[in-house]
Amino acid sequence: MSPLARLTQVGILQIHRRPYSPRTGGKGEGTTEQGERLAGPGTRKDLLSELPFTDEDVDDIDRRRTIKIGLFLPNWVGDVVMATPTLRTLREYYGNHHQLIGIMRPYVAEVLSGTNWLDDVILYDRRSGDKTMRGLSLIRQLRNRQLDSVLLFTNSLRSAVIARLSKIPQRVGYVRYGRGLLLTEKLEPPRSGIRLSPISALDYYLNLAQAVGASIDSRHTELATTTKNDDQAAAIATRFGFRDSRPMIALNTGGAYGAAKQWPVEYFATLAQRLIHELEANIIVLCGPSETGSASRIEELTNSDRVRTLANESVSIGLSKAMVKRARLLISTDSGPRHFGAAFDVPTITLFGPTDPRWSENYQEHAIHLSRDVPCGPCANRKCPVAHHRCMRELTVDQVFHATVNLLKTTRPIRHVA
Repeated sequence: MSPLARLTQVGILQIHRRPYSPRTGGKGEGTTEQGERLAGPGTRKDLLSELPFTDEDVDDIDRRRTIKIGLFLPNWVGDVVMATPTLRTLREYYGNHHQLIGIMRPYVAEVLSGTNWLDDVILYDRRSGDKTMRGLSLIRQLRNRQLDSVLLFTNSLRSAVIARLSKIPQRVGYVRYGRGLLLTEKLEPPRSGIRLSPISALDYYLNLAQAVGASIDSRHTELATTTKNDDQAAAIATRFGFRDSRPMIALNTGGAYGAAKQWPVEYFATLAQRLIHELEANIIVLCGPSETGSASRIEELTNSDRVRTLANESVSIGLSKAMVKRARLLISTDSGPRHFGAAFDVPTITLFGPTDPRWSENYQEHAIHLSRDVPCGPCANRKCPVAHHRCMRELTVDQVFHATVNLLKTTRPIRHVA
């Protein structure tokens, strides 16, 4: 590509078409349907082609120009955590001179609070009662910002349509759900025949960064907490009487994906009793707004002041992050908060049922995946289609307890809190 073409492509130079003069005759070769001359002696393009631009000049100009990159981030808490290596890579690749603008659902924005990869955030929710967060408003905002490029972490046709209607020149994403024609940089997901091959969402997102020229240095997920959330977590631990001399183990029962991912509440309660009696641990039961009932039930069944829940607190993703950060170990179902453990280097045991671990592999060093090999799994259903839920019910308390003991023996406490 010539230096002129490169300057035009990145928007540094615009080719201004001048109307074809009627004095020279009718529309002919080298004109548009509106009678505009595209080339020839005396045109803008001809004059620019005379300028002494070299490839090195273009590189220097491009580095100095502020490029605006939009990032359509994932819609699930865990997926946003698995996108953090890509965000870090893009920040390092583009540097602080260029702008990274996150486009995300309101409920996942708090996952990234405390981090500094994004220069700005646009909240989008097509079901919101607030019209300023719906599709048409988002398109207007993106047009006004005049983005140069957008990376689609999501697979939806809708996100590609919004990017196209927003007149963003470069649109990078996977060819899924018939949206290939809307993309300018197309990635093909790995397949075995017509079926998608299992690939970690973490690697899936990193491929987007590679597509724009970035090099991958690390797969390590990363999060941060705010001072407010850290202070809130410290106050709760003090109020619960959790002393640092005893390990605090966090239990996460959640599964926003569906009931099929959930381990029975009674199992969690029995496990908690063993942890406090045999390991002298303190237990904090995490929960989101929809899981306060199950978290409270675990506290009720154990009937111990060393098993406490966040159900009666002001529940938030930020608070859950801060509590996981303080924990010695996390035991979780395959749900979003499981990835907080990896991001804060907290040893984690994950209980897998209907899902294939390969889709959500976060490459955590100190981690144990527990699952049962059942004839019907992994089915990836949100609700057990045969009602027996063997994949989770056959994961015993003994198995989880012994995995906990082994992980505690092979890892050392990491002090995140002064």
